[in-house]
Order: sequence, then structure tokens, then C-alpha cells
Amino acid sequence: MVTVCANAKSVLNPDSVKSAIMSRMDSASFDSWIAPLSFSVETNVLNVIAHNQFAADFIKSAYLHIIATVAAEFGLELYLGVGRSPQTMPVIPTNDNVVENKFEPQTSNLKPQTLNFDDFIVSDENNFALTACKKIACGAVAFSPLFIYGPQGSGKTLLTECLNSCGAGRVLMMTGAGFVSEFQRAITMRTVFAFKDFVRDCDTFILDDVQILCGKRATSEEFMTLIIDLAKSGKNVVLTSNVAPAQLSGFDRRMQSVLASGLVVDLVAPNKAVRKNMLTRAGVSGDVAETLSGRIGANGHLVSGVSTKISAWRDIMNADVTVDIAEKLLADCLSKQKTPLSSARAMAARLGISFEDIASKSRRAAVVRARMIMMTALKSATNLSLAEIGRILGDRDHATVLYGLATVEKLKQTDLMIAAEIQQMIEECK
Repeated sequence: MVTVCANAKSVLNPDSVKSAIMSRMDSASFDSWIAPLSFSVETNVLNVIAHNQFAADFIKSAYLHIIATVAAEFGLELYLGVGRSPQTMPVIPTNDNVVENKFEPQTSNLKPQTLNFDDFIVSDENNFALTACKKIACGAVAFSPLFIYGPQGSGKTLLTECLNSCGAGRVLMMTGAGFVSEFQRAITMRTVFAFKDFVRDCDTFILDDVQILCGKRATSEEFMTLIIDLAKSGKNVVLTSNVAPAQLSGFDRRMQSVLASGLVVDLVAPNKAVRKNMLTRAGVSGDVAETLSGRIGANGHLVSGVSTKISAWRDIMNADVTVDIAEKLLADCLSKQKTPLSSARAMAARLGISFEDIASKSRRAAVVRARMIMMTALKSATNLSLAEIGRILGDRDHATVLYGLATVEKLKQTDLMIAAEIQQMIEECK
């Protein structure tokens, strides 16, 4: 309890006091912390009632000086405490004028019981993050909050869903967008303190896509207070983002430091071996999975989409999916496969010479020079033999290719532009 003495004054409408307090604060802080409080004036005393001790303690530390100053200006003593008096609780306007005391989330938090950590295909790069989540699933840890970041499709949501399913005790998982929506709804419905109680009543709190909170001041402040409070209470906190804490724009440095105060780990995009494993688990045959894994982008969402499309085709057509069928079926999402011939055509276009001239018997100086440069680039970028390179470039023999390579090596020593151009062609060919 906090009591501030002041000169006596007649009983006032508490809304007048509340308005005076609002004029001295930013609207976001007022809506988040002061608006849900119960105000009443009785016998020259301003009664300010919070719904729980946490809220009362925070208001004392952050806003007591403002409330006390306003109370003194109205000639009132100040009583700040905790209680749920029906006479002083704020009323939510409804058809039956019923007081709303409970917070019922609109977003579902049902555990996906079919998921477990075996559903997350681990790689050497991601094993640390997986092990950390398994530790949290077993109980309280010392490294809370756990901050997991990585690019889209690296498996952040899947990993936290596995933790949500397997975690010990009460696990509360929310998305960043869901947290913002629920908090704003709680402000509108004047159930902010009930919302705070609801979120804090867990053993592990998971927030997926924390970057959604960037730029939302009131929500960010409440979220930061939540993280600090949960950590002090020995609760587990797991956060995910597409970037590291220091790179979260829209959060001040204090917020960034709070997010980075525990354990920060990164997830990398699925490599070829992981993508192949994902496809195989989805029922794609081994040879098809091997081919597709090298031509699908490093994005878990994309791999899942490919698996779904192949499974749907197999079920609808009642036939196995071969490599040829898969390439036609997935032409819109597969990277074009580079062949020595396609690379040679691209090189010719880069050098401004038609591939038909390169493969012809032409002895024009520009054509011969371009042909020799292409021989050198193909030799460095591929495993082709000299005979195979000559065959691609117009059925030229081994000796011709060898002469071209030797000529270009001499040119590279005196012409840095040729050396740089050949290096770029090698990189594009790989």
C-alpha cells in the first residue's frame, strides 16, 4: 500500500483525476497500464486498485510520481493497492452490463500432439539449437530466454512446435501477430491485467516471429516486462526471429539487450542432405529425391510444397513419379540444370559471338579468340576432358583445345581484363 497525504478537498469524479493523469503520459503507456486500473474517490482519498501485485509493483516503480502529483493537485490522499472490489472495478459495456474479469484468448494454443523432435531433420549446423530445445522440454534451464533466429524456411516454427508438443508443464505458444492482437483486444476490453496473468501462468512461453512486435511501442514494452518477469520467476522463454537481436529494427537497445541476455542460436537453411531427407520422408523415391534436392531452393517451406505436389500427383494419377515427370511437374520451382552445352552457349552470348560461329569452321580473329577463352573456362569449371570440350565447341580435336589453352594462359599474364572475364565465366558456369 502507498499513501500520499494532501490537503482535504470535496469528493471529485474519478474520471477527472484519470483525465489529468492521461494528459501527463503518452497514450500507449496510459492505455496499457493506467486505463485498466480501478479509480474511486471516497472521503478525500483517491483509491487506485490494481488487479494483481505485479501490476501494482510496476505502477509504483514507473508511474507513482505522476499519480501522486495529480492526487495532490486535487487535494486528495492516494491509496494504491491490490484488490478486486466490485464497486471500484472498471465495467465493460455489454448488453447486460456484466463486469468482465476473465481473459479468454481467441487464438488457439492446442498442442500438436503428433509432433516430436524426430520430426525436425537435424544437420550439424542446427544440432545446437535442437539440443537446447530438448533441454527446455525437460524442465527449467539457466539460459532463458532462448533466442533462435534464421532465414525463412530454416525450421524455426517447426522446432518450436515440437517443443510446444513435448515440453513439460504448461507450455504457451503464440505468434508475434497473435500476441499483438490479443494485447490490443485486452486493452479494448479492459482485461489487460487478466491478459498478463494468463500469459504468466505457464512454465514455458514461446513467441514465434518476435520481429512482428517491432515499432509497436506499447506492445513491445509489455512484452519486455513479460520476458523479464518470466525469467526472474524461473520460467523458460523461447523466442524466434528472422534476424539476430542486434539487427531487430524498431526495438531500442534495452529491448535488444533483454532479448540477447540468454542464449542466442542460429538456424541455417536446409542443405542438400536435409532437403533429400525431407523429400524421402514425404514418400518421394530415392532417385527423384536425389535429383530434386540439388535443384530446390534452400527453403523448408518450398521443400514441403514440392513434397505435397508430388504426393498429390501420385494419388490423383495413381502412378509413380519418375525424375522426368518430376522435372515437368515442378518446372516452375526448380532451378534450371546447367549442362556443359548450356554453359557454353551462355559464355558465347557473354562474349558477343553466336554459338553457331563458335562451333563453325570460322577462323575470324574474334571468333578464334572467343573459342579459346571458352575452352579455358570450361576446363576450369567442369570435369570435362579436352576431347569432350573440343566436341562441344564444334568437334575440335584434342590438340586444338590444348593449343587454345596454352595461348590463353600466355594472354592472361599480360591482359588482366581477359583473366577477370574468364574468372567470371567460371563462376557462372559452376
